[in-house]
Amino acid sequence: MGIQQYSCVLWDVDGTIADASAGILPRIATVLAELGKPPTPAERVNEWIGPPMLESFQTIAGLTADEALTAVTAYRALASSHGYAESVRLYEGVADLIHDVALAGIPQSTASTKPQNQVQAIFEHFGITDLFVAVHGARPEPDAHDTKADVLGRALDDLASRGIDLSKPVLIGDRHHDVDGATDHDVPVIFARWGFGSSAEEAGAQHVVDTPAELRVLLLGHSDASAA
Repeated sequence: MGIQQYSCVLWDVDGTIADASAGILPRIATVLAELGKPPTPAERVNEWIGPPMLESFQTIAGLTADEALTAVTAYRALASSHGYAESVRLYEGVADLIHDVALAGIPQSTASTKPQNQVQAIFEHFGITDLFVAVHGARPEPDAHDTKADVLGRALDDLASRGIDLSKPVLIGDRHHDVDGATDHDVPVIFARWGFGSSAEEAGAQHVVDTPAELRVLLLGHSDASAA
């Protein structure tokens, strides 16, 4: 398996690079309580991580479109006051892999439905911004309806404008939203099982990996970090 199996790598962020659940879930609980809504059932809590927040407040919490907009505004105010990188951790081995992919000369970008300013804040906090050609996320306006396909399309257009080879792109993600959005652009997906998706969401992915070490083999053709 050669080092150039993929010409560029696009990354989802929540559940793939970073675990922000320690901050996300308490903020959601606070917002729902302030709106007088019931808490999320325990078996559905993980569904919050990954999809667009505006969508989730409707599909998971059962809010109307107007209520969801109010909830997202309140949620983002909390996130801003707490600090976007607060209670965020990077998955072990992923930052090292991102570094080695960059070292191998393979361009990388994000394609996340997390607001772009939040992604940038997290990457700056952990010192990994310079490993990416570009960082793309959802528009930060609360009423923005960016889907994974929307953000991925902008990321691909941007990479093309920079002269990046898009002949063999790949998206790394952990939810069915990643698979569905990538399908709209004919981009294959490697599904990361260390995230928040269920096994039912893997359908349609080109590959499924349990660990960053397995992902390393697919991206770089070897499992040894020292070989990069």
